[in-house]
Amino acid sequence: MRGQKIALDDFSLRIEADKHVAILGPNGCGKSTLIKTITRECYPVARPKSSMSILGEETWDVFALRARLGIVSNDLMLSVTGDACGRDVVLSGFFSSISIFSNHHVDARQRELADAALAALKIEHLAERPVCEMSSGEARRVLIARALVHKPGALLFDEPCNSLDLSAQQSLRQTMRALANSGTAIILVTHELADIVPEIGRVVLMDRGRVVADGPKEEILRVERLAALFGVNVVMARRDGHYHLW
Repeated sequence: MRGQKIALDDFSLRIEADKHVAILGPNGCGKSTLIKTITRECYPVARPKSSMSILGEETWDVFALRARLGIVSNDLMLSVTGDACGRDVVLSGFFSSISIFSNHHVDARQRELADAALAALKIEHLAERPVCEMSSGEARRVLIARALVHKPGALLFDEPCNSLDLSAQQSLRQTMRALANSGTAIILVTHELADIVPEIGRVVLMDRGRVVADGPKEEILRVERLAALFGVNVVMARRDGHYHLW
């Protein structure tokens, strides 16, 4: 429940720890609530026969869980503003915060890992730059470095290309491909078909808080399914493993 609204309704889903999955659906279908449930920002209503486990455990210390997951979301994008520099944003990933504050102790190893994460994304030049002086694409890449700094087992992308221009979208999708090929599991939540990079083999369709289709990408991404999902007539094209919808 989100307030009085049912956000996830009779919902059942299993995602293997080392698999790449895209969760596709229109705005308001419950995709972001699902991500927040995985990260323990939201909790499901307790009901008979309901259960939820992450990495085999039903109970987690939230900070320990977030140390196992990397998160890139619009909520973080809106929160990480102001004078925080790129390196401090990346370092904040160790503390599940949005910057480095007076109660945080940063050691030499953490600083080394932060610089390595920036270097891996070829954004070392943003280490000292305040977020308020970055473009949206630059800030998003810093958030990816933040998500990677503690070497998580999986990355959760929530609408990663939202508000980015075409060049930044292409750059971010290339980064997702590189991460997927490096062995980092990707859980992508999006309403944009173009975000589903070729390395993602499984697609889950969501509508009104429910899973309406789940399976191999080639079987799920069909014009008739997507037209029904989004409620409009659509045309789809596929090229080199990429899908586009208009």
